[in-house]
Amino acid sequence: MRHLISAALLALTMLAVQAADKEKLGTLPEPPPAVTNYKSPPQPPTGQDDAGALPEPEVVITTKGEDRHEEYRIAGRLYMIKVTPKNGRPYYLIDNEGKGDFAKSDFQPKLSPPMWVIKRF
Repeated sequence: MRHLISAALLALTMLAVQAADKEKLGTLPEPPPAVTNYKSPPQPPTGQDDAGALPEPEVVITTKGEDRHEEYRIAGRLYMIKVTPKNGRPYYLIDNEGKGDFAKSDFQPKLSPPMWVIKRF
């Protein structure tokens, strides 16, 4: 019986506090009117003579034997070759320094898993 009376008094107190808080807040202002004259954001320039625009790479696809070679060039300079063998994973030949020396890369991190002996039988 005590708990029931305590719970009822607590509930009444909370209702009184909420009513007092509503009086302090007052009424909320009206929301602003909806925007009806929306303009789309400006589009980036499409001209080729822009100083900030990056050139698009040119891709030439050839087949040598059963392998597929994709040559990537920018401004006529070859910088990457993607080689896709008939059987196997594709790999890339990349010219990192621009000297014409291509190094093989498969864009996979060079991970070596730990080889600890946990238990010998």
